[in-house]
Amino acid sequence: MKKEQVVNCQFSVWYPIFKKHSIKSLILPLPQNVIDYLLDDGTLVVSGSDHNTQQTHANISDSDAEEDIQWSDDETTTTVTAPEFPEFTSKVQEAINALGGRVFPKLNWSAPRLVLRKWSELIPGGEFRCFVKENKLIAISQRDYTQYYQHVWKQEDQICHAIQGFFSQHIQYNFLDEDFVFDVYRDSQGRVWLIDVNPFGEVTDSLLFSWEELTGGGEIAQQQEGPAFRCTTSEVTVQPSPCLSYRIPRDFVDLSTGEDAYKLIDFLKLKKSQQEDSEEEEEEANAPQ
Repeated sequence: MKKEQVVNCQFSVWYPIFKKHSIKSLILPLPQNVIDYLLDDGTLVVSGSDHNTQQTHANISDSDAEEDIQWSDDETTTTVTAPEFPEFTSKVQEAINALGGRVFPKLNWSAPRLVLRKWSELIPGGEFRCFVKENKLIAISQRDYTQYYQHVWKQEDQICHAIQGFFSQHIQYNFLDEDFVFDVYRDSQGRVWLIDVNPFGEVTDSLLFSWEELTGGGEIAQQQEGPAFRCTTSEVTVQPSPCLSYRIPRDFVDLSTGEDAYKLIDFLKLKKSQQEDSEEEEEEANAPQ
């Protein structure tokens, strides 16, 4: 996979091309002082969280008092002040107001930008992932494949027809690559909306297909009449959520899929935590027995 293929899937690249067919969104460049703060090795504190922090410290102090644990002055008096970015905060608030007052954020990774998307109530049963190879729509998968949606199974033909029509009219030959993956939402009126674009390759979840099927010359490639369509066909075949098999915290799953709104901040915190855990393990291993 080439770097250009990943770059072309950035929100800030594809959205201007297809914004008429997607959820209304605004893209805000991150100021250098915000970037510097996010990348700083120190503790990240969000403005407005002081009350919760103080309450948490109070609860901890009460609990510690009951257990007669004595803490040093350094540990009890340390305070961290949240930074203020008034100009950027003002721009963010203006963007939120322009989008109706409710949004969900994303972060653009290669170029530091904050993406605010108008809040929309999307029913998981209306989301589908579409695979395009050589500018041909070859496969469509139910997005939330862990659940059975009766209407998806019963309306397979209508869903395929709607997505194919949307692809041929608005997406085909208009994207910057000929191989890519795009997610759509089909609303209750049958209208299709573009939600996201991802690279065509193993970095993207193939859901009910395998990448061997999608990249090979098998049954999928031989289908000439239309794309292969797969969905969960009954409650018997419902699969558990992948994170449940390993009891992975939902936050970690969001980090790996990029769906968490605060992925960048959480990722930095996670890396720092992993580093600290590794240092503690080394100290324990080197400690005299």
